[in-house]
Amino acid sequence: MDTNLRSIVNGQQSSRRLSTIDYRLAALTFILGGLLSSCATYYQANHEFNQSFETGQIEPALKTLRGNTRQATGRDRFLHFVNRGLVLSVLGKYEESNEFFEQAFLFWEDFKIDYFSEGASYLLNPTITVYRGEDHEHLMLLYYKALNFLKMNKIDEALVECRRLNIRLQQLSDRYSSGNRYKHDAFINNLMGIIYDADKDYNNAFIAYRNSWDAYKNEYEQMFQVGAPLQLKKDLLRTAWLSGLTEEFDHYKTEFAMGDYQFKKSDGGELIFFWHNGLAPVKTEWSINFSIDHRSNNFLIFNNQELGLSFRFPKSNYSQDQLQGLARMEFFRVAFPRYIERPTFYDKAEIEVEGVKYGLEPAENISKIAFKALEERMGFEFGKALARVALKKAAEHALKKENENMGAVLGLFNSLSEKADTRNWQTLPHSIYYARIPLPVGETTIRLNLESKSSQPRDQSFTYRVTDGQVLYHTFTSLEVAYSIYQH
Repeated sequence: MDTNLRSIVNGQQSSRRLSTIDYRLAALTFILGGLLSSCATYYQANHEFNQSFETGQIEPALKTLRGNTRQATGRDRFLHFVNRGLVLSVLGKYEESNEFFEQAFLFWEDFKIDYFSEGASYLLNPTITVYRGEDHEHLMLLYYKALNFLKMNKIDEALVECRRLNIRLQQLSDRYSSGNRYKHDAFINNLMGIIYDADKDYNNAFIAYRNSWDAYKNEYEQMFQVGAPLQLKKDLLRTAWLSGLTEEFDHYKTEFAMGDYQFKKSDGGELIFFWHNGLAPVKTEWSINFSIDHRSNNFLIFNNQELGLSFRFPKSNYSQDQLQGLARMEFFRVAFPRYIERPTFYDKAEIEVEGVKYGLEPAENISKIAFKALEERMGFEFGKALARVALKKAAEHALKKENENMGAVLGLFNSLSEKADTRNWQTLPHSIYYARIPLPVGETTIRLNLESKSSQPRDQSFTYRVTDGQVLYHTFTSLEVAYSIYQH
Protein backbone atom coordinates (compact mmCIF):
# COMPACT_ATOMS: atom_id res chain seq x y z
CA MET A 1 0.00 0.00 0.00
CA ASP A 2 2.86 2.39 0.80
CA THR A 3 4.35 1.91 -2.67
CA ASN A 4 1.01 2.72 -4.27
CA LEU A 5 0.63 5.86 -2.21
CA ARG A 6 4.11 7.04 -3.09
CA SER A 7 3.43 6.59 -6.78
CA ILE A 8 0.21 8.55 -6.39
CA VAL A 9 1.99 11.43 -4.68
CA ASN A 10 4.80 11.48 -7.24
CA GLY A 11 2.31 11.39 -10.09
CA GLN A 12 0.44 14.39 -8.79
CA GLN A 13 3.22 16.92 -8.67
CA SER A 14 2.17 18.65 -11.89
CA SER A 15 -1.53 18.42 -11.00
CA ARG A 16 -0.97 20.18 -7.70
CA ARG A 17 0.72 23.06 -9.44
CA LEU A 18 -2.38 23.80 -11.51
CA SER A 19 -3.50 27.36 -11.00
CA THR A 20 -7.03 28.30 -10.02
CA ILE A 21 -7.61 29.32 -13.65
CA ASP A 22 -6.55 25.87 -14.82
CA TYR A 23 -8.90 24.35 -12.30
CA ARG A 24 -11.82 26.51 -13.50
CA LEU A 25 -11.06 25.46 -17.06
CA ALA A 26 -11.08 21.78 -16.11
CA ALA A 27 -14.33 22.29 -14.22
CA LEU A 28 -15.92 24.07 -17.17
CA THR A 29 -14.82 21.28 -19.53
CA PHE A 30 -16.31 18.80 -17.10
CA ILE A 31 -19.65 20.60 -17.07
CA LEU A 32 -19.78 21.12 -20.82
CA GLY A 33 -19.14 17.41 -21.29
CA GLY A 34 -22.38 16.69 -19.48
CA LEU A 35 -20.61 14.66 -16.82
CA LEU A 36 -22.41 16.37 -13.99
CA SER A 37 -25.86 15.73 -15.41
CA SER A 38 -26.55 12.65 -13.33
CA CYS A 39 -25.48 10.92 -10.14
CA ALA A 40 -26.44 7.55 -11.59
CA THR A 41 -24.05 4.62 -11.50
CA TYR A 42 -23.01 2.96 -14.75
CA TYR A 43 -25.56 0.21 -14.10
CA GLN A 44 -28.37 2.72 -13.57
CA ALA A 45 -27.36 4.77 -16.59
CA ASN A 46 -27.79 1.65 -18.75
CA HIS A 47 -31.07 0.56 -17.19
CA GLU A 48 -32.89 -0.16 -20.46
CA PHE A 49 -30.18 -2.49 -21.73
CA ASN A 50 -29.74 -4.21 -18.36
CA GLN A 51 -33.46 -4.78 -17.91
CA SER A 52 -33.76 -6.41 -21.35
CA PHE A 53 -30.66 -8.55 -20.97
CA GLU A 54 -31.35 -9.74 -17.45
CA THR A 55 -34.90 -10.81 -18.32
CA GLY A 56 -33.70 -12.83 -21.30
CA GLN A 57 -34.89 -10.37 -23.96
CA ILE A 58 -31.64 -10.62 -25.88
CA GLU A 59 -32.78 -9.16 -29.21
CA PRO A 60 -34.19 -5.98 -27.57
CA ALA A 61 -30.96 -5.74 -25.55
CA LEU A 62 -28.96 -5.87 -28.78
CA LYS A 63 -31.21 -3.24 -30.35
CA THR A 64 -30.51 -0.92 -27.41
CA LEU A 65 -26.77 -1.39 -27.85
CA ARG A 66 -26.97 -0.72 -31.57
CA GLY A 67 -28.82 2.51 -30.89
CA ASN A 68 -26.20 3.75 -28.44
CA THR A 69 -23.79 5.17 -31.02
CA ARG A 70 -22.37 7.69 -28.56
CA GLN A 71 -21.11 4.97 -26.23
CA ALA A 72 -19.50 3.15 -29.16
CA THR A 73 -16.99 5.99 -29.55
CA GLY A 74 -16.95 7.41 -26.03
CA ARG A 75 -15.10 6.77 -22.79
CA ASP A 76 -17.01 3.51 -22.23
CA ARG A 77 -16.39 2.01 -25.66
CA PHE A 78 -14.56 -1.02 -24.26
CA LEU A 79 -17.72 -1.98 -22.38
CA HIS A 80 -19.84 -1.29 -25.45
CA PHE A 81 -17.68 -3.64 -27.53
CA VAL A 82 -17.66 -6.52 -25.04
CA ASN A 83 -21.38 -6.21 -24.29
CA ARG A 84 -22.21 -6.41 -27.99
CA GLY A 85 -19.81 -9.31 -28.41
CA LEU A 86 -21.36 -11.23 -25.53
CA VAL A 87 -24.98 -10.58 -26.56
CA LEU A 88 -24.25 -11.64 -30.15
CA SER A 89 -22.55 -14.79 -28.88
CA VAL A 90 -25.62 -15.69 -26.81
CA LEU A 91 -27.69 -15.25 -29.97
CA GLY A 92 -25.38 -17.64 -31.85
CA LYS A 93 -24.04 -14.92 -34.17
CA TYR A 94 -20.46 -15.95 -33.62
CA GLU A 95 -18.77 -14.18 -36.55
CA GLU A 96 -20.33 -10.82 -35.73
CA SER A 97 -19.69 -11.42 -32.03
CA ASN A 98 -15.99 -11.88 -32.67
CA GLU A 99 -15.82 -8.66 -34.67
CA PHE A 100 -16.75 -6.73 -31.53
CA PHE A 101 -14.51 -8.79 -29.26
CA GLU A 102 -11.67 -8.03 -31.68
CA GLN A 103 -12.43 -4.31 -31.40
CA ALA A 104 -12.26 -4.64 -27.62
CA PHE A 105 -8.94 -6.47 -27.88
CA LEU A 106 -7.47 -3.87 -30.24
CA PHE A 107 -8.73 -1.08 -27.98
CA TRP A 108 -6.41 -2.37 -25.26
CA GLU A 109 -3.53 -3.04 -27.64
CA ASP A 110 -3.71 0.51 -29.05
CA PHE A 111 -4.63 2.23 -25.77
CA LYS A 112 -2.85 5.52 -25.10
CA ILE A 113 -3.30 7.45 -21.90
CA ASP A 114 -5.07 10.79 -22.20
CA TYR A 115 -2.95 12.73 -19.74
CA PHE A 116 -5.34 15.67 -19.60
CA SER A 117 -8.23 13.42 -18.54
CA GLU A 118 -6.02 11.50 -16.12
CA GLY A 119 -4.82 14.74 -14.55
CA ALA A 120 -8.32 16.21 -14.46
CA SER A 121 -9.58 13.06 -12.72
CA TYR A 122 -7.53 14.13 -9.69
CA LEU A 123 -9.44 17.40 -9.67
CA LEU A 124 -12.93 16.11 -10.52
CA ASN A 125 -13.60 12.36 -10.51
CA PRO A 126 -12.38 9.23 -12.33
CA THR A 127 -15.45 8.90 -14.59
CA ILE A 128 -13.95 11.41 -17.04
CA THR A 129 -11.21 8.93 -17.99
CA VAL A 130 -11.52 6.20 -20.62
CA TYR A 131 -12.43 2.85 -19.06
CA ARG A 132 -9.61 0.41 -19.81
CA GLY A 133 -11.11 -2.82 -18.46
CA GLU A 134 -10.03 -5.08 -15.59
CA ASP A 135 -7.42 -7.80 -16.04
CA HIS A 136 -9.98 -10.60 -15.82
CA GLU A 137 -12.27 -8.78 -18.28
CA HIS A 138 -9.56 -8.81 -20.95
CA LEU A 139 -9.03 -12.52 -20.38
CA MET A 140 -12.75 -13.20 -20.59
CA LEU A 141 -13.21 -11.40 -23.92
CA LEU A 142 -10.56 -13.72 -25.40
CA TYR A 143 -12.29 -16.69 -23.74
CA TYR A 144 -15.54 -15.83 -25.53
CA LYS A 145 -13.72 -15.18 -28.79
CA ALA A 146 -11.85 -18.50 -28.68
CA LEU A 147 -15.02 -20.38 -27.74
CA ASN A 148 -16.88 -18.79 -30.66
CA PHE A 149 -14.19 -20.11 -33.01
CA LEU A 150 -14.37 -23.59 -31.47
CA LYS A 151 -18.13 -23.64 -32.01
CA MET A 152 -17.54 -22.74 -35.67
CA ASN A 153 -14.87 -25.49 -35.90
CA LYS A 154 -12.23 -22.87 -36.73
CA ILE A 155 -9.38 -24.45 -34.78
CA ASP A 156 -6.58 -22.37 -36.33
CA GLU A 157 -8.36 -19.15 -35.38
CA ALA A 158 -8.94 -20.46 -31.85
CA LEU A 159 -5.20 -21.16 -31.61
CA VAL A 160 -4.50 -17.49 -32.39
CA GLU A 161 -6.65 -16.52 -29.41
CA CYS A 162 -4.85 -19.15 -27.37
CA ARG A 163 -1.52 -17.44 -28.08
CA ARG A 164 -3.05 -14.08 -27.18
CA LEU A 165 -4.29 -15.56 -23.91
CA ASN A 166 -0.81 -16.85 -23.17
CA ILE A 167 0.60 -13.33 -23.62
CA ARG A 168 -2.08 -11.85 -21.37
CA LEU A 169 -1.40 -14.46 -18.68
CA GLN A 170 2.32 -13.71 -18.85
CA GLN A 171 1.66 -9.98 -18.51
CA LEU A 172 -0.56 -10.65 -15.50
CA SER A 173 2.09 -12.84 -13.88
CA ASP A 174 4.87 -10.31 -14.53
CA ARG A 175 2.83 -7.43 -13.09
CA TYR A 176 2.12 -9.16 -9.78
CA SER A 177 5.15 -11.15 -8.75
CA SER A 178 4.45 -11.55 -5.03
CA GLY A 179 1.80 -11.92 -2.40
CA ASN A 180 -1.69 -13.34 -2.30
CA ARG A 181 -2.77 -11.77 -5.59
CA TYR A 182 -4.77 -12.69 -8.68
CA LYS A 183 -1.81 -13.30 -10.98
CA HIS A 184 -2.67 -16.63 -12.65
CA ASP A 185 -6.00 -17.70 -14.11
CA ALA A 186 -6.56 -21.43 -13.66
CA PHE A 187 -9.65 -21.57 -15.85
CA ILE A 188 -8.02 -19.74 -18.77
CA ASN A 189 -5.10 -22.17 -18.64
CA ASN A 190 -7.65 -24.99 -18.70
CA LEU A 191 -9.30 -23.42 -21.75
CA MET A 192 -5.91 -23.22 -23.48
CA GLY A 193 -5.48 -26.92 -22.84
CA ILE A 194 -8.88 -27.57 -24.41
CA ILE A 195 -7.88 -25.56 -27.50
CA TYR A 196 -4.56 -27.38 -27.92
CA ASP A 197 -6.47 -30.63 -27.38
CA ALA A 198 -8.77 -29.72 -30.27
CA ASP A 199 -5.67 -29.32 -32.47
CA LYS A 200 -4.35 -32.71 -31.23
CA ASP A 201 -1.28 -30.88 -29.89
CA TYR A 202 -1.21 -33.04 -26.78
CA ASN A 203 2.16 -31.85 -25.49
CA ASN A 204 1.09 -28.20 -25.30
CA ALA A 205 -2.30 -29.30 -24.01
CA PHE A 206 -0.54 -31.17 -21.19
CA ILE A 207 1.52 -28.07 -20.30
CA ALA A 208 -1.61 -25.88 -20.20
CA TYR A 209 -3.51 -28.42 -18.10
CA ARG A 210 -0.55 -28.69 -15.74
CA ASN A 211 -0.39 -24.89 -15.36
CA SER A 212 -4.12 -24.91 -14.68
CA TRP A 213 -3.75 -27.59 -12.01
CA ASP A 214 -0.94 -25.62 -10.32
CA ALA A 215 -3.05 -22.45 -10.26
CA TYR A 216 -6.08 -24.23 -8.81
CA LYS A 217 -3.97 -25.95 -6.16
CA ASN A 218 -1.75 -23.02 -5.17
CA GLU A 219 -4.08 -20.03 -5.60
CA TYR A 220 -7.70 -20.70 -6.51
CA GLU A 221 -8.49 -23.04 -3.60
CA GLN A 222 -7.39 -20.42 -1.08
CA MET A 223 -8.45 -17.17 -2.78
CA PHE A 224 -11.68 -18.20 -4.50
CA GLN A 225 -12.64 -21.53 -2.89
CA VAL A 226 -12.60 -23.20 -6.31
CA GLY A 227 -10.73 -26.50 -6.50
CA ALA A 228 -9.42 -28.27 -9.58
CA PRO A 229 -12.21 -30.05 -11.49
CA LEU A 230 -11.93 -33.84 -11.72
CA GLN A 231 -12.18 -33.49 -15.50
CA LEU A 232 -9.03 -31.36 -15.53
CA LYS A 233 -7.14 -34.12 -13.74
CA LYS A 234 -8.38 -36.69 -16.26
CA ASP A 235 -7.38 -34.44 -19.16
CA LEU A 236 -3.94 -33.87 -17.67
CA LEU A 237 -3.38 -37.62 -17.32
CA ARG A 238 -4.75 -38.35 -20.79
CA THR A 239 -2.53 -35.77 -22.53
CA ALA A 240 0.51 -36.91 -20.53
CA TRP A 241 -0.08 -40.44 -21.80
CA LEU A 242 -0.69 -39.33 -25.40
CA SER A 243 2.50 -37.22 -25.26
CA GLY A 244 4.56 -40.19 -24.09
CA LEU A 245 5.31 -38.50 -20.75
CA THR A 246 5.20 -41.71 -18.73
CA GLU A 247 7.08 -40.30 -15.74
CA GLU A 248 4.70 -37.33 -15.47
CA PHE A 249 1.76 -39.67 -16.04
CA ASP A 250 2.77 -41.84 -13.07
CA HIS A 251 3.55 -38.79 -10.93
CA TYR A 252 0.13 -37.21 -11.38
CA LYS A 253 -1.70 -40.52 -10.96
CA THR A 254 -0.13 -40.66 -7.51
CA GLU A 255 -0.73 -36.97 -6.72
CA PHE A 256 -4.39 -37.20 -7.75
CA ALA A 257 -4.88 -40.53 -5.93
CA MET A 258 -6.13 -41.94 -9.23
CA GLY A 259 -3.99 -45.07 -9.32
CA ASP A 260 -6.64 -47.02 -11.21
CA TYR A 261 -6.78 -44.53 -14.11
CA GLN A 262 -5.98 -46.01 -17.52
CA PHE A 263 -6.19 -44.27 -20.85
CA LYS A 264 -8.72 -45.82 -23.17
CA LYS A 265 -9.77 -44.31 -26.47
CA SER A 266 -13.53 -43.93 -26.47
CA ASP A 267 -15.75 -44.65 -29.43
CA GLY A 268 -17.83 -41.84 -30.90
CA GLY A 269 -17.32 -38.17 -30.19
CA GLU A 270 -17.41 -35.72 -27.29
CA LEU A 271 -19.36 -32.71 -26.10
CA ILE A 272 -17.68 -30.03 -23.98
CA PHE A 273 -20.54 -28.23 -22.28
CA PHE A 274 -20.00 -24.84 -20.59
CA TRP A 275 -22.61 -23.47 -18.20
CA HIS A 276 -22.55 -19.69 -17.64
CA ASN A 277 -24.40 -19.37 -14.35
CA GLY A 278 -25.88 -16.07 -13.14
CA LEU A 279 -24.42 -12.59 -13.53
CA ALA A 280 -21.22 -10.86 -12.46
CA PRO A 281 -21.27 -8.32 -9.63
CA VAL A 282 -22.24 -4.70 -10.22
CA LYS A 283 -19.85 -1.93 -9.30
CA THR A 284 -21.50 0.80 -7.27
CA GLU A 285 -20.45 3.61 -4.95
CA TRP A 286 -19.93 4.04 -1.25
CA SER A 287 -18.58 6.97 0.70
CA ILE A 288 -16.42 7.33 3.80
CA ASN A 289 -15.99 10.26 6.14
CA PHE A 290 -12.39 11.21 6.90
CA SER A 291 -10.87 13.61 9.39
CA ILE A 292 -7.56 15.45 8.94
CA ASP A 293 -4.87 15.35 11.58
CA HIS A 294 -2.87 18.60 11.26
CA ARG A 295 -0.49 17.94 14.15
CA SER A 296 2.38 16.61 12.05
CA ASN A 297 4.81 19.22 10.76
CA ASN A 298 5.64 17.28 7.61
CA PHE A 299 2.49 15.34 6.68
CA LEU A 300 -1.23 15.68 6.26
CA ILE A 301 -2.81 12.61 7.85
CA PHE A 302 -6.28 11.43 6.76
CA ASN A 303 -8.00 9.14 9.28
CA ASN A 304 -11.12 7.03 9.51
CA GLN A 305 -11.19 5.48 12.97
CA GLU A 306 -14.23 3.30 12.27
CA LEU A 307 -12.42 1.36 9.53
CA GLY A 308 -8.93 1.79 10.97
CA LEU A 309 -7.66 3.64 7.91
CA SER A 310 -4.83 6.16 7.86
CA PHE A 311 -3.11 7.82 4.87
CA ARG A 312 -0.19 10.27 4.95
CA PHE A 313 0.64 12.86 2.29
CA PRO A 314 3.80 15.06 2.46
CA LYS A 315 2.99 18.73 2.98
CA SER A 316 5.82 19.58 0.60
CA ASN A 317 3.54 18.52 -2.26
CA TYR A 318 1.16 21.42 -1.57
CA SER A 319 1.49 25.14 -2.07
CA GLN A 320 1.05 27.52 0.85
CA ASP A 321 -2.43 28.52 -0.39
CA GLN A 322 -3.42 24.88 -0.63
CA LEU A 323 -2.20 24.15 2.87
CA GLN A 324 -4.17 27.12 4.19
CA GLY A 325 -7.28 25.73 2.51
CA LEU A 326 -6.69 22.29 3.95
CA ALA A 327 -6.04 23.76 7.40
CA ARG A 328 -9.73 24.69 7.60
CA MET A 329 -10.84 21.14 6.87
CA GLU A 330 -11.74 18.82 9.72
CA PHE A 331 -14.12 16.30 8.11
CA PHE A 332 -14.98 15.49 4.52
CA ARG A 333 -16.64 12.76 2.42
CA VAL A 334 -14.83 10.67 -0.20
CA ALA A 335 -16.50 8.36 -2.77
CA PHE A 336 -15.06 4.93 -3.59
CA PRO A 337 -16.10 2.06 -5.85
CA ARG A 338 -17.38 -1.21 -4.41
CA TYR A 339 -18.99 -4.34 -5.78
CA ILE A 340 -22.42 -5.76 -5.00
CA GLU A 341 -22.63 -9.48 -5.64
CA ARG A 342 -25.57 -10.95 -7.52
CA PRO A 343 -25.82 -14.42 -5.94
CA THR A 344 -26.72 -17.24 -8.30
CA PHE A 345 -30.25 -18.62 -8.40
CA TYR A 346 -29.16 -22.11 -9.45
CA ASP A 347 -26.78 -24.01 -7.20
CA LYS A 348 -25.70 -26.94 -9.36
CA ALA A 349 -26.41 -28.75 -12.60
CA GLU A 350 -25.95 -32.13 -14.22
CA ILE A 351 -26.35 -33.60 -17.67
CA GLU A 352 -27.95 -36.96 -18.34
CA VAL A 353 -27.06 -38.96 -21.46
CA GLU A 354 -28.68 -42.35 -22.03
CA GLY A 355 -29.15 -42.88 -18.30
CA VAL A 356 -25.63 -41.74 -17.32
CA LYS A 357 -25.29 -38.52 -15.31
CA TYR A 358 -22.40 -36.07 -15.56
CA GLY A 359 -22.04 -33.29 -13.03
CA LEU A 360 -21.08 -29.84 -14.29
CA GLU A 361 -18.03 -28.82 -12.25
CA PRO A 362 -17.27 -25.26 -11.11
CA ALA A 363 -14.18 -23.95 -12.89
CA GLU A 364 -14.25 -20.13 -12.57
CA ASN A 365 -15.88 -17.74 -10.10
CA ILE A 366 -15.80 -14.40 -11.91
CA SER A 367 -17.64 -12.71 -9.05
CA LYS A 368 -14.92 -13.54 -6.52
CA ILE A 369 -12.17 -12.60 -8.97
CA ALA A 370 -13.79 -9.17 -9.48
CA PHE A 371 -13.94 -8.58 -5.72
CA LYS A 372 -10.32 -9.69 -5.36
CA ALA A 373 -9.12 -7.43 -8.19
CA LEU A 374 -10.74 -4.37 -6.60
CA GLU A 375 -9.49 -5.30 -3.14
CA GLU A 376 -5.92 -5.52 -4.44
CA ARG A 377 -5.91 -1.94 -5.68
CA MET A 378 -7.96 -0.31 -2.92
CA GLY A 379 -4.82 1.30 -1.53
CA PHE A 380 -4.45 3.13 -4.82
CA GLU A 381 -8.17 3.95 -4.92
CA PHE A 382 -8.10 5.38 -1.39
CA GLY A 383 -4.99 7.43 -2.03
CA LYS A 384 -6.21 8.85 -5.32
CA ALA A 385 -9.64 9.74 -3.91
CA LEU A 386 -8.15 11.46 -0.84
CA ALA A 387 -5.75 13.44 -3.00
CA ARG A 388 -8.64 14.42 -5.25
CA VAL A 389 -10.74 15.81 -2.40
CA ALA A 390 -7.75 17.59 -0.90
CA LEU A 391 -7.03 19.34 -4.19
CA LYS A 392 -10.67 20.35 -4.56
CA LYS A 393 -10.74 21.92 -1.12
CA ALA A 394 -7.44 23.70 -1.67
CA ALA A 395 -8.68 25.17 -4.97
CA GLU A 396 -11.95 26.18 -3.29
CA HIS A 397 -10.04 28.05 -0.59
CA ALA A 398 -7.81 29.80 -3.15
CA LEU A 399 -10.84 30.94 -5.17
CA LYS A 400 -12.65 32.20 -2.07
CA LYS A 401 -9.74 34.55 -1.41
CA GLU A 402 -10.48 36.18 -4.76
CA ASN A 403 -14.28 35.96 -4.71
CA GLU A 404 -16.31 34.55 -1.82
CA ASN A 405 -19.34 33.80 -3.98
CA MET A 406 -17.33 32.05 -6.69
CA GLY A 407 -15.61 30.04 -4.00
CA ALA A 408 -18.99 28.93 -2.67
CA VAL A 409 -20.10 27.92 -6.17
CA LEU A 410 -16.92 25.92 -6.61
CA GLY A 411 -17.56 24.26 -3.25
CA LEU A 412 -20.99 23.14 -4.43
CA PHE A 413 -19.49 21.91 -7.68
CA ASN A 414 -16.83 19.98 -5.75
CA SER A 415 -19.47 18.29 -3.65
CA LEU A 416 -21.59 17.34 -6.66
CA SER A 417 -18.65 16.11 -8.71
CA GLU A 418 -17.33 13.77 -6.01
CA LYS A 419 -18.08 10.42 -7.59
CA ALA A 420 -16.57 6.94 -7.82
CA ASP A 421 -15.95 5.05 -11.04
CA THR A 422 -18.70 2.41 -11.17
CA ARG A 423 -17.95 0.95 -14.60
CA ASN A 424 -17.40 -2.78 -15.11
CA TRP A 425 -18.40 -5.58 -17.51
CA GLN A 426 -21.73 -6.47 -15.93
CA THR A 427 -23.03 -9.02 -18.48
CA LEU A 428 -20.33 -11.56 -17.60
CA PRO A 429 -21.55 -14.68 -15.78
CA HIS A 430 -21.16 -15.04 -12.04
CA SER A 431 -19.54 -18.47 -12.46
CA ILE A 432 -18.55 -20.91 -15.18
CA TYR A 433 -19.04 -24.69 -14.94
CA TYR A 434 -18.16 -27.34 -17.50
CA ALA A 435 -18.15 -31.05 -18.33
CA ARG A 436 -16.61 -33.25 -21.03
CA ILE A 437 -19.25 -35.78 -22.11
CA PRO A 438 -18.81 -38.77 -24.45
CA LEU A 439 -21.46 -39.07 -27.18
CA PRO A 440 -22.15 -42.01 -29.47
CA VAL A 441 -21.93 -41.60 -33.22
CA GLY A 442 -25.17 -40.27 -34.67
CA GLU A 443 -27.94 -38.22 -33.07
CA THR A 444 -28.18 -38.02 -29.30
CA THR A 445 -30.46 -36.04 -26.99
CA ILE A 446 -29.13 -34.93 -23.62
CA ARG A 447 -31.05 -33.53 -20.68
CA LEU A 448 -29.71 -30.61 -18.61
CA ASN A 449 -31.03 -30.44 -15.05
CA LEU A 450 -30.57 -27.19 -13.07
CA GLU A 451 -31.14 -27.28 -9.32
CA SER A 452 -32.01 -24.42 -6.97
CA LYS A 453 -32.61 -24.47 -3.24
CA SER A 454 -35.48 -22.02 -3.66
CA SER A 455 -37.45 -23.56 -6.54
CA GLN A 456 -38.24 -26.71 -8.46
CA PRO A 457 -35.53 -28.14 -10.75
CA ARG A 458 -35.45 -26.90 -14.32
CA ASP A 459 -34.96 -29.31 -17.21
CA GLN A 460 -33.90 -28.57 -20.75
CA SER A 461 -33.04 -30.89 -23.63
CA PHE A 462 -30.53 -30.51 -26.46
CA THR A 463 -29.95 -32.74 -29.48
CA TYR A 464 -26.59 -33.21 -31.19
CA ARG A 465 -25.31 -35.15 -34.18
CA VAL A 466 -21.71 -36.24 -33.84
CA THR A 467 -19.29 -38.17 -36.04
CA ASP A 468 -16.52 -40.47 -34.85
CA GLY A 469 -13.76 -38.45 -33.15
CA GLN A 470 -15.65 -35.14 -33.39
CA VAL A 471 -15.69 -32.70 -30.48
CA LEU A 472 -18.64 -30.32 -30.11
CA TYR A 473 -18.74 -27.19 -27.93
CA HIS A 474 -21.87 -25.75 -26.35
CA THR A 475 -22.58 -22.94 -23.89
CA PHE A 476 -25.75 -22.58 -21.89
CA THR A 477 -26.44 -19.25 -20.19
CA SER A 478 -28.79 -18.93 -17.22
CA LEU A 479 -29.32 -15.28 -16.30
CA GLU A 480 -31.39 -15.80 -13.17
CA VAL A 481 -30.03 -14.31 -9.93
CA ALA A 482 -31.13 -14.85 -6.34
CA TYR A 483 -32.30 -11.25 -5.96
CA SER A 484 -32.03 -7.87 -7.64
CA ILE A 485 -29.21 -5.57 -6.55
CA TYR A 486 -31.87 -3.04 -5.57
CA GLN A 487 -33.00 -5.47 -2.87
CA HIS A 488 -29.50 -5.47 -1.40
